[in-house]
Amino acid sequence: MKIHGITIDRRAGLDGVLVVYKETGWTSHDVVAKLRKVLGESKVGHAGTLDPTATGVLPILVGRATRIAEYLIDWDKEYRAVLRLGETTDTQDAAGTVLTTNDPFHVDEDAIQTIVAKFRGAQSQLPPMYSAVKISGQPLYKAARMGKVLDRAERSITIHKLEVVAINGRDVTMHVVCSKGTYVRTLCADIGQSLGVGGHLCALERTRVGPLSIDQALTIDQIADHLAMGTLEHHVLSVDHLLSQLPAVVVNAEQAERVMHGNPVSPVGIPQLPVSPNPVFVRLKNEAGQLLAIGTHDTCGLGPIKIRKVFSLLTH
Repeated sequence: MKIHGITIDRRAGLDGVLVVYKETGWTSHDVVAKLRKVLGESKVGHAGTLDPTATGVLPILVGRATRIAEYLIDWDKEYRAVLRLGETTDTQDAAGTVLTTNDPFHVDEDAIQTIVAKFRGAQSQLPPMYSAVKISGQPLYKAARMGKVLDRAERSITIHKLEVVAINGRDVTMHVVCSKGTYVRTLCADIGQSLGVGGHLCALERTRVGPLSIDQALTIDQIADHLAMGTLEHHVLSVDHLLSQLPAVVVNAEQAERVMHGNPVSPVGIPQLPVSPNPVFVRLKNEAGQLLAIGTHDTCGLGPIKIRKVFSLLTH
């Protein structure tokens, strides 16, 4: 395969996570499709959708790493968002049709800071109609395109950090750290409504997803260049690294054999695991440090470790 006139060996054989910088105008699925062609790999997925107009960190799972998406969904996210006051749109962002306009210039910095402070912490948020949330199996955005407004339940979210970085005329730049499931464009629309002038998300850059930061991110062109030079593996994060928040359990050869066949292993001879009212997810590794599987340990530290997902010898 040739990219920019360079012949690339597409037999990358990658298993891991690439931190991609998504450019504006592309959907998350567009990025996945482009990387399938670049890498010559059919098993490519993403963890954490970004709207087409947004830019920034998009975790891309390659090879067997596509199997860990469910374990990454609880990661918090960090954004640089620009709220434009005085305009509401049907999509709550700059891609939509303007619905209302107001003069926002009587809203001073003190008022903005006061209202913004009220949106910090745990709260409920109503998912926007232009979203992938499904009602009775149908994505809301499909109903919205037909002019329908459906009843939808509010969701519990947490805004861990919300700071005003700059105010430039009607544009308010904010630093946002939030829980999974948070719609930053809805946050912007709600702040504008609370200020009495309306507002929408004008620009959005995601700077972090869990432990993955924008400093690690590569564009698709940069990934293609690294692949051509044989240096891409240095930018692929291992599944073991991505799951490092899960306690690690090292098993002996006999236990490893049971793990590889999906059979529970007794915690005898295994270090004490955290005591929790809920099952604790753990990484099971052999004595050579290779990740074998993900398992769960029963409540209160009792019972065997049950195997949830076997990776074979995923050694990166």
